[in-house]
Amino acid sequence: MSNSPDVAARTTEPFAVTANDIDVAAQRISGVVAATPLQFCERLSAATGANVYLKREDQQIVRSYKIRGAYNLMAQLSPQELAAGVVTASAGNHAQGVAFACRTMQVRGRVYVPVNTPKQKRDRIRVHGGAFVELILIGDTFDDAAAAAAADVARTGATMVPPFDDARTVAGQGTIAAEIIEQLGSAPDTVVMPVGGGGCIAGISTYLRERSPSTALVGVEPSGAASMTAALVAGGPVTLSDIDPFVDGAAVCRIGDVPYAALQALGAQVVSHASLPLVAVPSFPAGGAGPFLMTQIDEGAICTAMLELYQNEGVIAEPAGALSVAALNNITVAPGSTVVCLISGGNNDVSRYGEILERSLVHLGLKHYFLVDFPQEPGALRRFLDEVLGPDDDVTLFEYVKRNNRETGAALVGIELGVATGLSALLERMRASRLTVEQLEPGSPAYRYLT
Repeated sequence: MSNSPDVAARTTEPFAVTANDIDVAAQRISGVVAATPLQFCERLSAATGANVYLKREDQQIVRSYKIRGAYNLMAQLSPQELAAGVVTASAGNHAQGVAFACRTMQVRGRVYVPVNTPKQKRDRIRVHGGAFVELILIGDTFDDAAAAAAADVARTGATMVPPFDDARTVAGQGTIAAEIIEQLGSAPDTVVMPVGGGGCIAGISTYLRERSPSTALVGVEPSGAASMTAALVAGGPVTLSDIDPFVDGAAVCRIGDVPYAALQALGAQVVSHASLPLVAVPSFPAGGAGPFLMTQIDEGAICTAMLELYQNEGVIAEPAGALSVAALNNITVAPGSTVVCLISGGNNDVSRYGEILERSLVHLGLKHYFLVDFPQEPGALRRFLDEVLGPDDDVTLFEYVKRNNRETGAALVGIELGVATGLSALLERMRASRLTVEQLEPGSPAYRYLT
């Protein structure tokens, strides 16, 4: 069996999707899929100088755009394919779209998701599918679930409903672009899109390249799971050996063949990658030939964007849903131009907000961790608090490494700064003290135990 997802959906030739296919898909799903709001964002417009709109796919009945592709595909299945039942793999959002379609069409389905899929998503899959859908948790990543789904299809003869690697799925997701143009009354100057398996960006980009070639396109991946970037650099889909599953809606080890073929044909260019020097993303002019760029965003920056969307616009975005907004800090758009950021999903489990806040604080330079070796004498901790901490710094974690040593010895200390620029002064005070201090750097082996 291939180690890439959507094994059962592979063919020897990539599917071709056209803007006309997407227009037909829009008519096909119009009675089921909502036309989601295109919301002007004053905060982001003021920050960028452009007119920034949020395409609110988090407002779909399943709280993500995935219902578009899932329903478009299932509506085209033959009676025989539907009678065999459907099977899919998902990180959670596509599964909800398939579950909703199964209940609406009264089709039996089996849904495979990783065991670390947020509880909120698992619960909503069950709600949308009801008695028609069986939810199966397996593996640590989407790709593990995809392999199990492919084995199910081979064993049972059920019909696969791929989450991204199928022309019908891609066409369904592309209806977002048609809807944006209709709502604006014209094509936007720039569209910023999250990238997971690639079906969404393939559909939107295909439509806009045909109907509005001047529109600049920006694809954004989490830095810990940049499978499309890796494919464009390598010249074809590759399987990443390790990914960070935090941005669960976009954490895919291997990009789909069909989406890759679309982006490669449309001329997508990588502007940042672990194996390449980071280059500045050029400004996007209003008018002229639109560039098509792929970039990556740190998971901490994504968390910051999530919190800002919640606190300012009242938008509950999941990590993948905030990717496009986080990317605005990496690009410069022309003043007065029209920019659309896709809020792809809002299926976020409230229990994750502790980790989200933690990652954001680390990204902003406000949260730091240290191993502090206190001298073997009374009052060492008091001197640390009085002489080392700044007036606006706060100890958020203090734990002796040796549990039987409650007064002296090595301790793990987490410190939240009042301002990020206060770190250098804190480190200087630590050096001036008689303490042996080791700062734990994000990404180091020891740091992984903290996140």
